[in-house]
Amino acid sequence: MNRILHPSGNHRPVLLIIMDGVAIGNQDEFDAVYQAKTPHLDALYQSELFCTLKAHGTAVGMPSDSDIGNSEVGHNTLGAGRVIPQGASLVKTAIDTRSLFRSDSWTTAIQTVRNNDSTLHLIGLLSDGNVHAHLDHTIALIQAAADAGVSRCRLHSLLDGRDVAPQSALGYLDRLDAVLAPINTQHDYRIASGGGRMRITMDRYNADWTMVERGWNTHVLGLAPHVSSAREAIEAAYVQNPTITDQDIEPFVVADAQGPIGCIHDGDAVLLTNFRGDRAIELSQCFDSDATFDRFDRQRVPDVFFAGMMQYDGDLAIPQHFLVPPPQIEDPLSHYLCGTGIRSFAISETQKYGHVTYFWNGNNSGYVDPACERYIEILGDPRPFEAQPAMQSVAITDAAIDCIRSGDYAFGRINFPNGDMIGHTGNLAAAIASVEAVDACVNRLVDAMRALGGITVILADHGNADAMGQRDATGRVTPITAHTCNPVPCCIVDAPEFAWVPVEQPGLSHIASTLCVLMGYEAPAGFNPALVTRR
Repeated sequence: MNRILHPSGNHRPVLLIIMDGVAIGNQDEFDAVYQAKTPHLDALYQSELFCTLKAHGTAVGMPSDSDIGNSEVGHNTLGAGRVIPQGASLVKTAIDTRSLFRSDSWTTAIQTVRNNDSTLHLIGLLSDGNVHAHLDHTIALIQAAADAGVSRCRLHSLLDGRDVAPQSALGYLDRLDAVLAPINTQHDYRIASGGGRMRITMDRYNADWTMVERGWNTHVLGLAPHVSSAREAIEAAYVQNPTITDQDIEPFVVADAQGPIGCIHDGDAVLLTNFRGDRAIELSQCFDSDATFDRFDRQRVPDVFFAGMMQYDGDLAIPQHFLVPPPQIEDPLSHYLCGTGIRSFAISETQKYGHVTYFWNGNNSGYVDPACERYIEILGDPRPFEAQPAMQSVAITDAAIDCIRSGDYAFGRINFPNGDMIGHTGNLAAAIASVEAVDACVNRLVDAMRALGGITVILADHGNADAMGQRDATGRVTPITAHTCNPVPCCIVDAPEFAWVPVEQPGLSHIASTLCVLMGYEAPAGFNPALVTRR
């Protein structure tokens, strides 16, 4: 490897702690970060080397500053050391320039259904959260398919309520119906199946393949409770449980007197409209894999043309076909660390393990150099997140302290998923408890690094637990389960030989350079400037 960091001072070990979803909020009754008892973080935030970072919008490669940040783009940006145009931006540009509709995969999908007089299927998140997908992208595909003469299209709509308002599905359905109505004067475009994104299809990191199996059974085989329409299924779920969030609605199949209206058959074309990779990889494997696939019994594997909105894993070529090339992240920090021979470790539990590995490393699976790296996945607890607000934070901390005390590593990075995963449940009490658990673990890690003579960097990748609800004029409280656009903390501990460098709008993209400087190296030339310098 020819990417080498050049020494600039004494070398000290550095630990990066990413408190997922723990931003600086409004300090009100719904701010779980503020409401939590966090004596250790409170004290650290009073140190000289504390600032806030921008972790959303254009600072992390999203199309506009109204776009919330998320863990994928946050870790991409942290590891890349610069702002990379992300999936949301790339897809929007590809649609605006029409390059998507000139791609080989789009052309093949359209030709497949036209030649076979078959059905085009669109599977994806019904949401404008712009974290995994955007409804505008789906609408653009629908309109382009209709313009291309595709007579029959079936939508398999995954309900959000996680990156958007908890019960917002009917509003998105209204928008979709308004688009489909004029198209259906000539064609047949309908929703065929759906369900909550945390019930079916959108598993990640191999955490729960039964979710994907339920999705396959629903979208492909039509094996789920039958309803006359998606609206009926959603409204019935709200009546049965008025507090349910869209992400937890059970799977459904739209059927008429003849049965399901949109099973997937030989000769069809299937497009997965999500642009984010982590929760799209497993379904892609279901369609792309041959008879050696052993995650579950697919029962029937239709011979279809399948493509993703993007290629979700470039190393493993998942999926084989895609509409928009993925973000190009060249030479992330890990390449320089390995090229210099710096040993590092990365630790999180299952839900965020891929973020400190795959996303941190520029959307690449596996080790950059196994001789220099150690990746540790702490298996997640399958119970609902709100029932275990501490999640695996203690086990993550124990594993990290073992690595620190070994003296074998000059750099480590860990992710505590708590603030994000519990934040998505909308449960304020659980979110408060989750932040308190992280605070205790941070204290242990700082003590361990201090004993080694190291430096600890504490920050977050985006907001979530900092805004858990809102109260309307009547006093009614509505939970908030989505990420926020709030700034995130950044605290550098036990580094008295360093001082801040004035940087206009500091953001996550400045962290990789900062880590290099703290470790005693010059930052790579292409990285955004470091936030600190030696005194």
